Amino acid sequence: MRYAQGGGLTDAERTTQERLRLQAVERFAGGRKNAEIAAALRISLRSVERWRRAWRESGETGVLSKGSPGTPRLSEAQIARLERELEHGPLAHGWADQRWTLARIKTLIGRLFHVSYTVEGTWRLLKRHGWSWQQPARRAIERDDDAVEVWRQDLAAGKSTAAERGAWIVFEDEAGQSMTPPRARTWGRIGQTPVVRVRGRGSGRVSMAGMACYKPGQRSRLIYAIREYRGRKDEPKGFGWRDFRDLILRARLQLGGPIVLVWDNVRLHLTAGMREFIDANAEWLTVFQLPTYAPDLNPTEGVWSLVKRDIGNLAAADLGQITRAVKRKLKMLQYRPEVIDGCLAGIELAL
Repeated sequence: MRYAQGGGLTDAERTTQERLRLQAVERFAGGRKNAEIAAALRISLRSVERWRRAWRESGETGVLSKGSPGTPRLSEAQIARLERELEHGPLAHGWADQRWTLARIKTLIGRLFHVSYTVEGTWRLLKRHGWSWQQPARRAIERDDDAVEVWRQDLAAGKSTAAERGAWIVFEDEAGQSMTPPRARTWGRIGQTPVVRVRGRGSGRVSMAGMACYKPGQRSRLIYAIREYRGRKDEPKGFGWRDFRDLILRARLQLGGPIVLVWDNVRLHLTAGMREFIDANAEWLTVFQLPTYAPDLNPTEGVWSLVKRDIGNLAAADLGQITRAVKRKLKMLQYRPEVIDGCLAGIELAL
């Protein structure tokens, strides 16, 4: 509920509130329980608990109201403007991240209205107007829908050409998994949150690169490569552009035909060596870059989701156990082309 700067109460309402506080104090002294007092005075149980705590600490004076907060320092128009500026976010006001702190809001008030607030005063101001300290929800940066539509049209034209050449449509993507397993749902007793024990020690990472391959009239394929990183000296942390090149060549041999490759814009896909390789093999390799911030257009993302769901809550003893679990799941998916087809259906892109 949003309150006015005066606290949301008139003088008459403050008098009534003060009388309720005094009646509650009498019942505290009489040994009445909080639930009985709340029912008798028709107020919330939380208010009674708060008043009893203040009464125990400071006696009757601790329960009494502090009175009106006085004349507001910001007008309603200024408050409305402040809220609009806060909704624009800290980036719009020169800060490097997306966190509104009390110190930053205090600074913003000084910039906008040349009024000096303390940090505590800023907190009280925000509380009165319905703002609170919260854990934000993550939201992907909004993509350009027009660019996505253009990409779909270009890919449709590329598919027509690919069909004439008997080409495969290949979606490539990468993922990784550390020793900390992804959390997965499990059954538990109602009212008791299940606790899954996992090993906190161990380092390293399993990198995965996969290709979901489609061609009308053919069984869908999954081609993948896995690399372990254990933190040893001079050991590569992940895939390089040569590894992607070799994966493409392996796909060409296994599929036995031209390839229309669809992947994202990560740096390794755009290196000079990779561009030279693509240009040198243009007779059988055509590349389409996914639009920015569009992972939902890549069916290989669905493959990674299935893999990580299978290793959810896994208390692995070492990195090798993670690697074996990933390989086992990917091998199972290779023998289930209908699941690979389902990943394509999930992106609503008909081939």
